[in-house]
Amino acid sequence: MLLHDTALIFGRYARQTLRSRFAMLFGVLMPLLYLLFFGPLLTGLPLGSRGSSWQVLVPGLLLQLSLFGASFSGFMIILEKQSGVLERMRVTPVSRLALLLGRVLRDAAVFVCQAVLLVVAALFMGLRAPLAGVLLGFVFVALLTVSLASLSYALAMKARSPHEFGPTVNALTMPSMLLSGLMLPMSLAPGWLDLLSHLVPFRYLVDAMRDAYVGLYTTSSMLYGVLAAVGLTTLAVTVGTRVFRTAGA
Repeated sequence: MLLHDTALIFGRYARQTLRSRFAMLFGVLMPLLYLLFFGPLLTGLPLGSRGSSWQVLVPGLLLQLSLFGASFSGFMIILEKQSGVLERMRVTPVSRLALLLGRVLRDAAVFVCQAVLLVVAALFMGLRAPLAGVLLGFVFVALLTVSLASLSYALAMKARSPHEFGPTVNALTMPSMLLSGLMLPMSLAPGWLDLLSHLVPFRYLVDAMRDAYVGLYTTSSMLYGVLAAVGLTTLAVTVGTRVFRTAGA
């Protein structure tokens, strides 16, 4: 029943997404602009990291796409609460876990599709990376999306209005972006800033994904990245499911 319910919820929101293809393409616009106008500035610069400047920038842009996109997914929940759609779903016998999983899996599918478009554009710009590393990067994007979307939906279930939700998400995502080294490797930072960045779990995903893009799959950074991604996803889905079961009860 869980698989059936999850597929049902996933299908509902997937159809909504397919009816608004422009919004899906618009979501990849900001990382694409970074790729086109910021990427060439890094060419030839000593970035203190393995690989070319594109192998440093593109993994960061893919995770940035997931970070900002998935973190604001909860806006839909707020709209559904205000219109009564969510309450009508909650009185049905559908699994509460399915109500969450259907949504976050739709989000993961959307952002992986956007990541594919971004990687294709990067190939034309000069990116060269092993296929296995690129595919592994898509897995990281999917896991980060599932974890952040789950937390976003949980926060939206507790928020009373978009005016509470938006500033809270901004206050969390902006420091995460700056401290995780999404745009430039944290090895360029002073020692105290590099040390502080290790408290942000996204830092480990960024380092692991950059290793994957240069074909290094057995490094300690890769291990820490996998552990951080799996641990964060497990924790976020657990928290999200609990909130869906108890909120408004």
